[in-house]
Amino acid sequence: MAEYYTLNVAGLTRQLPICSVNEHMDIAAFVMFSDVELTVACAKALLEKAPECDVIVTAESKGIPLAYEMARQLGNGMRYIVTRKMPKLYMKDPICVEVKSITTAVQQKLWLDKNEADYLRGKRVLIVDDVISTGESLEAVRKLVESAGGNIVGECAVLAEGDAGKNFNIFYLEHLPLFFK
Repeated sequence: MAEYYTLNVAGLTRQLPICSVNEHMDIAAFVMFSDVELTVACAKALLEKAPECDVIVTAESKGIPLAYEMARQLGNGMRYIVTRKMPKLYMKDPICVEVKSITTAVQQKLWLDKNEADYLRGKRVLIVDDVISTGESLEAVRKLVESAGGNIVGECAVLAEGDAGKNFNIFYLEHLPLFFK
């Protein structure tokens, strides 16, 4: 098996390291952290496909740079909200849902502060992430937004891994294969 997968996305090329998930499957690790050029290009390309929205929501943590950059490019006071992996001291009456991710060994929870939940009520929400694979994180964010009374107008990711592009109603920039042993 090759050590790297060549990804072409948003007019850029990146070499993604191949990492073992288990004895049966490997994935190409896509990490936008510290790659400003990639983040800016992917945000622009996703916004070209995105419906109008009032706020962007993402899950902590790898979607944060993308959500920030999309909000920055939209301008006009656009906000982005991050669902958190742990409750924070500043959170008053947070809402919570459980999530299981392909890249995380244990069951996790996502949290949303009541003030942020109140802000989402009645707003057109665009859910954003770096990669959608099993759809578990997407489903958790969706549940939080719906619990808050937000109106989801779109769900997107830079990459749809495996069958995610077929299995979920998302728009994305490129497909990312899974590597079976």
